[in-house]
Amino acid sequence: MLDMNWIRENEDIVRKTAEWKRVEFPLTELLDWDDRRRAARRNAEQRRAERNALTKEVERLLRQGDTAGGEQAKEQVREINRLLTGLEAELLEAERRCGELLLLAPNPVSADTPVGPDDSANVELRRHGVLPVFGFTPRDHVELGELHGILDIPRGVKAGGPRSYVLKGAGLLLHLAVQRLALDVLMQRGFTVMDVPVIVRPEALERTGFFPGGMDQTYELTGEKRWLAGTSEVSLVSLYSDETLELAEPLRLAGMSACFRREVGSAGRDVRGLYRVHQFSKIEQVIMCRSTPGESEQMLQEILGNAEHILQLLELPYRVVAVCSGDMSLKTHKQYDVETWMPSRGAFGETHSASNLLDFQARRSGIRYRDEDGRLQYCHTLNNTAVATPRILIPLLENHQLEDGSVYIPPALRPYMGGVEKLDLT
Repeated sequence: MLDMNWIRENEDIVRKTAEWKRVEFPLTELLDWDDRRRAARRNAEQRRAERNALTKEVERLLRQGDTAGGEQAKEQVREINRLLTGLEAELLEAERRCGELLLLAPNPVSADTPVGPDDSANVELRRHGVLPVFGFTPRDHVELGELHGILDIPRGVKAGGPRSYVLKGAGLLLHLAVQRLALDVLMQRGFTVMDVPVIVRPEALERTGFFPGGMDQTYELTGEKRWLAGTSEVSLVSLYSDETLELAEPLRLAGMSACFRREVGSAGRDVRGLYRVHQFSKIEQVIMCRSTPGESEQMLQEILGNAEHILQLLELPYRVVAVCSGDMSLKTHKQYDVETWMPSRGAFGETHSASNLLDFQARRSGIRYRDEDGRLQYCHTLNNTAVATPRILIPLLENHQLEDGSVYIPPALRPYMGGVEKLDLT
């Protein structure tokens, strides 16, 4: 959420941001309702002052024995109360409409964010690792999973419907191993790890910027007035809503959770395998820090570096791209995507997304801290994937496959896999 006064002072930036992010934002309607709100508040305050003055006048007249004058003043007080009832109703309605419209306001993008309509305008910043060159016809992750008996998509679909899957045996162990590796890396780097709720209140999704725009991607528990979260970011931020934090050091959190997404609009896209599924697991990084210049940018680089470090431990080639304005969500100020090489796609596929939201979520969530002068300020929030699985299993299986069908296990994962150095065919 943006500050209303800031919006008024920066109308051109707000309009340009909506254009760049390709969102419909009724700025003129918001300004009109804000005018009505200000007028209703001003009129109500004026009427209350008149009422207070008349109430004192009633007391004075009655003390002087002027009953008729006192009754006349009382009637004026009653008339003002009737007017106030209408003004307060106007004010409540204007505040309600302003609140609804403010939820649609897009967060401005950073000065170094590329401007473009969609992901085709994202800018590659760097690559790491060497793309594999196979001296044989490589298998994709589905073939490898079936060959090793660690992946069963038909039975997953039988139980859960399209975009479902079953991980078995070493497949489940690999799924857990990448999560344990990510947790250990983050704990070593000062993160508090948490298992957080995945069933959340609608206000948690609204406060974190996923609602109202993301309802079509989210599963609702009918009759419960609760929803299944698509990321633990929702819960991690909501844990601290309406609190004043001590932020001498940034608050570093890592959430482990199952995640659920409807994938509306992706019909016919990525239908084979594990790339786009309805249920997955993720270790999410969330940081809350002071809004002092440069601190949240430093934290953005930190969480991006954590994700890169994990991919390097997994010995996977990847690239980092600066996400353009048209590929950003409403809430994002600056974003990097990390894309990992997936041989079966012949391309890099997104596996991580690092975002700086400035105080957008904190304003919605009421999360503040006291600055050096003791003044309350909204903090900045940031988030990034540490690892998401089963998607990460795609490059892990495909890049590390050997000609005989076995799969090399990077040393960083072996402690979580019972020391196994590769998945052999039995």
